[in-house]
Amino acid sequence: MKLLRYGPAGYEKPGILDRDGRIRDLSGIVKDINGETLSPASLDRLRRLDLNTLPLASGSPRIGACVGNVGKVVAIGLNYRKHAEEAGMPIPSEPIFFLKATSSICGPNDDVIIPRGSEKTDYEVEMAIVIGSKASYISVHEAKNHIAGYCVVNDVSEREYQLDRGGQWTKGKSCDTFCPMGPWLVTADEMPEAGNLQVITDVNGERRQDSNTADLIFGVEHIVSYVSHFMTLYPGDVIPTGTPSGVAMGFKPPKFLRAGDRMRIAIEGLGEQNSRLVAYSGS
Repeated sequence: MKLLRYGPAGYEKPGILDRDGRIRDLSGIVKDINGETLSPASLDRLRRLDLNTLPLASGSPRIGACVGNVGKVVAIGLNYRKHAEEAGMPIPSEPIFFLKATSSICGPNDDVIIPRGSEKTDYEVEMAIVIGSKASYISVHEAKNHIAGYCVVNDVSEREYQLDRGGQWTKGKSCDTFCPMGPWLVTADEMPEAGNLQVITDVNGERRQDSNTADLIFGVEHIVSYVSHFMTLYPGDVIPTGTPSGVAMGFKPPKFLRAGDRMRIAIEGLGEQNSRLVAYSGS
């Protein structure tokens, strides 16, 4: 299943894509695409629906973040071998993770705001894991039972904030609109090859990132198990799994984002995002 949320920001409705790629309204079935909806029992109920009986969404509505009321975003850093190399950092012996503020979440095609005074705004295409059931101190073998599905996340970053202002990754990752999410959540049963998906980023039509999740240092099950030993994961929590090489700061000279730039990021089987960069306006 491909689950999504559509409509004006703050007023999104739950939806599902039918076989023809049309949005069907789930408002009569569930309140939102959130932790409650992503439980195994709820997903099983949705699978049994006859989508032809659900109303079609009218027009071409805005697509919102594919998960609502996210409890936390736990992002994995330096999890592609070639990205660690381009950053000049050693291959991690354990997963590196940081929290990304939930207030940074936005829709997959919403404008991304360059923070006031920023000179080093960067992009990061990432496959994200969405948790479907509570996970605490689970084994790698158990991890797949706690995954509801996967989605595309752009872990937008401000490198000066992240690296030059006290060494706090979270402060460089949490600005408003720095977490475009979606367009939809693809349930885990439809993504058996999450460890072998093409991931790309284009900026103004130039291919910047072009890799495969096979280059991940720590795989999906390892990540879920590992994080669960440091904090309890709850349904609706989101775990971006890291970005491949080709980020803006990796170029010589760097190719940081500017107002007016357009990003297209895509992951095989999970859809694509198209975002425009805009300058902070103070509003």
